[in-house]
Amino acid sequence: MRLDGKVVVVTGALGALGRAVAEAAEAAGAKVARLDVARAESPGELVFDGLDLTDAAATGAVMDRIAQACGRIDGLANIAGGFTFETVKDGSTAAWEAMFRLNVLTALTASRACLPHLTKAGGGAVVNVGAGAAGRAGAGMGAYTAAKSGVLRLTESLAAELTGAGVRVNAVLPSIIDTPANRRDMPKADFSAWVTPHDIAEVMVFLLSDRASAINGAAVPVANPRRC
Repeated sequence: MRLDGKVVVVTGALGALGRAVAEAAEAAGAKVARLDVARAESPGELVFDGLDLTDAAATGAVMDRIAQACGRIDGLANIAGGFTFETVKDGSTAAWEAMFRLNVLTALTASRACLPHLTKAGGGAVVNVGAGAAGRAGAGMGAYTAAKSGVLRLTESLAAELTGAGVRVNAVLPSIIDTPANRRDMPKADFSAWVTPHDIAEVMVFLLSDRASAINGAAVPVANPRRC
């Protein structure tokens, strides 16, 4: 699972899962560029905050800067996204549009901007974040799971398009993630049943690594082994 000498871009890198993936990739030997719409408390050389990942021109310019600064891009972890809980009956159309933009359009835009650099580097990997809940939506989960289903279709289509190009595209399907935000939103839940950001990060680093060179177009469930 080593990423020595590789340059990995992480979107949504200032959130709980994004931070875990960025740290795990660095621990595996990668140089990591962090992208996020949020503002960083401690800006660094490869921290690109305040970035609207639905803006193709802005995202492309950042990917070009990363490639110029680091000499290459070998991996992309698309973690930027969002969640909403509201019923179809009483919810808003705006929520469906927002979920599409936050989850699907960010992954699409970042992938398109990164692909020229991945192919120029001789191949690489894209890892998207879907959702285990997208397999069958429950009440109040329509907008979110529809968007995460879109992430899976994006993953499958792009993986098929890039067959033979040396660039692999896969996705992880986490169950509920144990984050401070989720604990605040669901204070009565059994937190021990949730999967940790660290566990998801380990799977994503594996999919970014050369050890996963034979895996393409896959959707990998990631859940707490005591509750899956």
